Amino acid sequence: MICLVLTGKTIEENLEQYLRNRQYISLVELRLDLLDADSQQRAFSFPDLVEVPVILTCRRKSDGGACDISERQRMTLMEQVVKGGFAYVDLEDDVKKTTFEHNLVERGVRIIRSFHDFNGVPADIYLKISKIAAKHEIPKIAVAINSMLDLLTLFRMEQELASIPEKIIVGMGDMGVPSRILYKRIGSLITYCSENSIAPGQITPKTMKELYRADTIDANTHIYGVIGNPVLHSASPQIQNPGFQAIHFNAVYVPFQVDSVRSFFILAETLKISGFSVTVPHKQSVLPYLGKTTREVRQIGSCNTVVRAKNLWMGTNTDYYGFIEPLIHEIDTRIIQTALVVGAGGASRAVVWALRNHGCKVTIINRDIERARKLALETMSSFDALDHANRYEGVDLVVQTTSVGMVPDSEGDPIPDFHFSGKEIAYDLVYKPHLTRFLSRAQAAGCRLQFGIDMLVRQGKLQFESFTGYHYPKRQDPPIVD
Repeated sequence: MICLVLTGKTIEENLEQYLRNRQYISLVELRLDLLDADSQQRAFSFPDLVEVPVILTCRRKSDGGACDISERQRMTLMEQVVKGGFAYVDLEDDVKKTTFEHNLVERGVRIIRSFHDFNGVPADIYLKISKIAAKHEIPKIAVAINSMLDLLTLFRMEQELASIPEKIIVGMGDMGVPSRILYKRIGSLITYCSENSIAPGQITPKTMKELYRADTIDANTHIYGVIGNPVLHSASPQIQNPGFQAIHFNAVYVPFQVDSVRSFFILAETLKISGFSVTVPHKQSVLPYLGKTTREVRQIGSCNTVVRAKNLWMGTNTDYYGFIEPLIHEIDTRIIQTALVVGAGGASRAVVWALRNHGCKVTIINRDIERARKLALETMSSFDALDHANRYEGVDLVVQTTSVGMVPDSEGDPIPDFHFSGKEIAYDLVYKPHLTRFLSRAQAAGCRLQFGIDMLVRQGKLQFESFTGYHYPKRQDPPIVD
C-alpha cells in the first residue's frame, strides 16, 4: 500500500491534500503532532471524511516528529482522538503496554509498533522486528541508510523474515530511496510518501504511483537503475520508466546513490538487477566488474551502461553515440574541424574520443592540467589550462563537459572569459537548467546551441534498447527537467 503522510496544520488542509492525491494512494497517516490545537480536538472525525483507512500517529521530537508535550499528555490526546474510526494506531516500541492499547485491540484497531534510528541500521534489527511481530503487532522499522551495505541489509529482509508477512520497513535518506520504491521487494506492507517531504528521502505520491508504479511491482518485475553519487537529480527515470510503460514491459528503473561500486554489485546480485546506467563518479570504477565490454568502452576507458548477459555483466557506452549524433552532418561537411573540450573527467572521455574518431582536431582544457595532459596523450589531442580558454577563440565547436552550471550552481560558468564570435556551435552536457549560463552567453552571441537534455534523451533511448531489446517508443515525450 502507498500511504500519504498528511502534513497540514489543520483538518481542512489535510483533507485538501488527501483529495489532491486520492488517485495515487491506498491509505493516509494523520499526524497529530503537526496539527494545531483546534484541529487536534476535531481530529477524531477525520476518518469519516475520507474513503481510505487512516493511521493515527503523534510522533515525538525524539523520533523525528513535532510533539513536545509530556508523555502522559501525548497518550491522553491519542486516547481521545482514537475514538474515531481509525484503522491503525502507530505507537513507538518503548511505549509500555497500557489499557489504551488493550482497548484498541478489542475494537479491532491494528497497532503499528515503530522503531526509529536516524543514525544508521542497528545490528539487531532482525531481532527487533521478530520480537514485535511475536506480540501480534505490526513492526515498523525506519532507519537511516548510510551505505550500500545498509541498503543490502534491508533487501535481505524479505528472505530472512519471510515468516513475518506483515511488517513495515523504511530506509531513510537519499541512499534509502530504492527501499521506498521497491518496498515490496523488502516485504514491506506500506511505503510512505508526502507532498512536502517531512522525512529524509520521501517521494511525492504522484511520482511513487505514476513514475515508479511502486504498488504494481511484483516478483516478475525487472529491476533497472542508475548509479551515481549524487544521483537523485537524474532525469533518467523520467526517460526509462515511461518507455517501459509504453511498451507494457514489466520493469522499473530506480536511482541508486552508491558509495561503493563493489557493494552495489553484491546488491545487484541480491535483487537480480537486469541492468543499470552509470553516471559520475562511477563510469570508470565499474570496469573491473565487467565480464565483457564493447570496443567504445575499451577505447574510452569509461562505461555508462551495464546489462546482465547470461552469467556476466556487459558494459557499453551510449554517451559516445548520444553526443556525436547531432554533429555528424557538420563534421562530414567539414563545418566542424576544430573543437575545444572543457573538462577532462569521465564525460569528456566519450566526447574527445568521438570527435577524434571522426577526424576533428581537439584541445582539452581543464583545471587539473595533469588530467588534461593524460587524456590528450591517450587521444592524440592538445591540452591546456582552463584559465587559457580565450586562447582558443575561433574554434568550430565548444563542448562543456563539467558539472559547473548545474543546479544548484545555476550561475556557474567554467570559462567566463571565453568570447563567442557567434560562428561556433556551443554544446553543454549539463541538462538542468536547460539554458545554462555558458549556453546563454553563446546564444547572445548568435551561436547554434546543443542542449544537454537532448544528449541525455538520445543516449537514454540507446540504453533502453540495450535493456529491453526494443526501440524506444516514438510517441513518448522527453522528460521535463526545469
